Amino acid sequence: MAKVDGALLASAVSGDRTATDRLLGMLHPVVLRYCRARLGDRHYRDGDADDCAQEVLLGVLGALPGYRYGAARFPNFVQAVAAHKVVDAYRHRGDDVSVPVPEFPPAPSELPEPHRHVEVLELRRRVRLLLDLLVPAQRDIVVLRVMVGLTAEETADELGVASSGAVRVSQHRALTALRRHLTAAEVR
Repeated sequence: MAKVDGALLASAVSGDRTATDRLLGMLHPVVLRYCRARLGDRHYRDGDADDCAQEVLLGVLGALPGYRYGAARFPNFVQAVAAHKVVDAYRHRGDDVSVPVPEFPPAPSELPEPHRHVEVLELRRRVRLLLDLLVPAQRDIVVLRVMVGLTAEETADELGVASSGAVRVSQHRALTALRRHLTAAEVR
């Protein structure tokens, strides 16, 4: 997430509704990308990532009146709220064994579309397994850089890393480790 304007944040913290709306409007796309990258956009149930992003924004909104750490630390604060809400979403997935549907699914189609859907689900499963091989810091960097599309500078700000160079080095090491794992898996 890019840096937040200090005046806008101060106005939102003081209760200015227009400033709060603008701030949440700026946060929404970034938070949604983060939640989709961590939860998948259709991996478990339609709307899980959207619901999680909404919970993140509600959490930020509820905490705004007491926020006192300045604009420089605000992106880290939002990322921390998002990380906690993602964990809550995973917990909820484990507790909820029902999958409510508004109607019965249509009869199986002869078109290749269902096969494509299965391929996408399998690809997501494999990506999650690969990401689980990384240490959490490297996994967060790969998710933010590759899946969410943040720059090295934005990723450093989000994660509180000292420099964008450190982000690039960690990303390189993570991708090298993944490449090494994939090459070893091909040999077997």
